[in-house]
Amino acid sequence: MSVRVVYTDLDGTMVGPKGSFFLAEASPDDALRGSPGTLTLAAAQALLDLHTAGIVLVLVSGRTRPQLVEAAAIFGADGFIGELGAIVGWDQGRQSEILRGAMPERFSQVPEDLLHELIAAHPGRLELHTPWHTGRELDVMFRGKVDIAATDAWLRAAGYGWLSLRDNGLIAPAHMPDLGVNPHVYHLVPDGVGKGEAVAWDLKRRGIDPSDAIAIGDSASDLSMASHVGQMHLVANALRHPDIAGLLPAYDNVVVEKEPVTLGWASAVRAAVATWQSPPIG
Repeated sequence: MSVRVVYTDLDGTMVGPKGSFFLAEASPDDALRGSPGTLTLAAAQALLDLHTAGIVLVLVSGRTRPQLVEAAAIFGADGFIGELGAIVGWDQGRQSEILRGAMPERFSQVPEDLLHELIAAHPGRLELHTPWHTGRELDVMFRGKVDIAATDAWLRAAGYGWLSLRDNGLIAPAHMPDLGVNPHVYHLVPDGVGKGEAVAWDLKRRGIDPSDAIAIGDSASDLSMASHVGQMHLVANALRHPDIAGLLPAYDNVVVEKEPVTLGWASAVRAAVATWQSPPIG
């Protein structure tokens, strides 16, 4: 396996505390003392090595197109997948494709009245992920703690069976302090839209075999990429997600890194670069 492209999640994976590329997560003892983390160049060095090896970098995120165009320029990424798989961009964002999945032609976006009804059906447990829910082209971004299977059943009963709620990881309790647990970030997207489906679409567009790609992430939605690449890397903080452990047995190509966020990301990237530095013997 010689890795030709790396698909990576951003928040909670490539960037760590406070969205920093240069902060490793604080140890439990340091966190108790209020430390945000330890400064490190490990991820930056790994990114430099990745570009030096000529391996393509693609950002995969729930973020919007403008946010990812900017992030791709900063990190030297060749392209991006945004809104949890709804948008694929390349050529510095000058070219892109919106993947609508099962969204009926009569809709350009998810109906706003449905969003209010969905929130009302989960009082105190679901709300728009303000202010990051704005400026989105196809998906809808929520935060809270709900049963996804029950919510999808509610959507079917409401006549929107083509929509599904996807879990994109945990955020700080401060976003919903009355919830009592870490809120999850959710994306409401049409069936057939997801990070995994978008990676498969982009690999086909690039003419790259899935076995020559890896993905890195920290959430259940990131794990959907595993079926479409040669190897999937989860940073260690992924195991804090309550559903990850139960999902892992379904995959035989997932590596869980020893370190969380940026240090775990750097380790996964170094493994990709090593496939070029150590050619097969014989």
